[in-house]
Amino acid sequence: MVSSVRARAFMFVMAILVPGTAAAQDRAAPTPGPTVSAGENGISIQSANGDFQLRFGGLVHVDGRFAIADDTARVTDSFVVRRVRPSLRGRLSRRFEFYLNPDFAGGVLVVQDAYLDTVFSPSFRVRLGKGKTPYGLERLQSVGAMLFYERALPTGLVPNRDVGVTALGDVAGGIVSYQGGLMNGVPDGASADLDTGDSKDLAGRILMRPFLKRAATDPLRGLAVGFAATAGKQAGAAALPTLRTASLQQIIFAYTGAVAAGTRTRYSPQASFVYKSFAGIFEYVRTEQPVASTSTTVDVASQAWQVAGSFLITGEDATDGSTLVRPRANFDFGNGHWGAVQIVARYHHLDVDEAARRFAAAGSALTAEGWTAGVNWYLTPNVRYLVNVERTVFDDNTNSARPAENALVFRSQLYF
Repeated sequence: MVSSVRARAFMFVMAILVPGTAAAQDRAAPTPGPTVSAGENGISIQSANGDFQLRFGGLVHVDGRFAIADDTARVTDSFVVRRVRPSLRGRLSRRFEFYLNPDFAGGVLVVQDAYLDTVFSPSFRVRLGKGKTPYGLERLQSVGAMLFYERALPTGLVPNRDVGVTALGDVAGGIVSYQGGLMNGVPDGASADLDTGDSKDLAGRILMRPFLKRAATDPLRGLAVGFAATAGKQAGAAALPTLRTASLQQIIFAYTGAVAAGTRTRYSPQASFVYKSFAGIFEYVRTEQPVASTSTTVDVASQAWQVAGSFLITGEDATDGSTLVRPRANFDFGNGHWGAVQIVARYHHLDVDEAARRFAAAGSALTAEGWTAGVNWYLTPNVRYLVNVERTVFDDNTNSARPAENALVFRSQLYF
């Protein structure tokens, strides 16, 4: 009896002194490890406390572009791999977040986004690197979630991606969102990795959702209104834009024998609305730029606007362009599930100042207006097919103008 008690005491002491014993393992608190998950939002690895995270995603667009009634053969009908973008998003030590988004389409590497955020709070973070300029409504929407094959004519007057430093955040629980920063300064519709001049652009955008705190059934809850502006002195021929049609990317207006020669200003009032299965946007943009040739300098103003809407005929909830539509039931042919179907339509218009005519390259038009109609078929939140038909008319289709452009375009999309 005494020896049995001694044996038990000996085993207890050894369990404490030697952690590898079964008894010690039973008494040690389990150490939580990282979690790995895979789903509709990509593949992620996260530490137990959430301070460290990596999320892998991807976007692939395989397109078809065809011109209808193209008697002059201005457009080459083709299939094209439009985008191939693996992405990596992460968090480090809770206060630092990063995003890397390269594009390999066409066999050429282009770094679309590469930035690091220092997160002080939900209402204030500082971003340093390359990303979208805080300006255009449709440009800031996710390319994987945008309603149409390509963005509308106003986006041709909107700076794309630029390098700089930006402060951004959400205030009052998202009722107000703001972005403001100092950027290198890129031409309308363009992106750049390097700057060729000392001057920089100030850019800022504020977005208000005044009814966000209302009940989900309130029609006004999904209303958002915003205003954006940029200003900066830019010079040289490289600072002048080339404006193109939306679907087929044909030149509408291009400069020749001219350079930018002064302070460029832009501004844009914008609004979006989402209610149940309906989503709509309105966007107006205006750019003013002094343009010079060897003989004269004039101020050239270009402006464009669009109104667009969508409706999910299968009844799903629409989105504001930041996320994809989620079908009620994913595509499953054998069980009679077809995913979600959405119809879309828009009107968009572009005007280039009459003063720019003296700098216009041959074949340029000063006005363009387009009508677009299409269907989006969401088989799952990650797979989508879309078809658009678009007609673009130049210079009011007068006898001296170039013929209208008629496009049939379609896309298959993989996005996660």
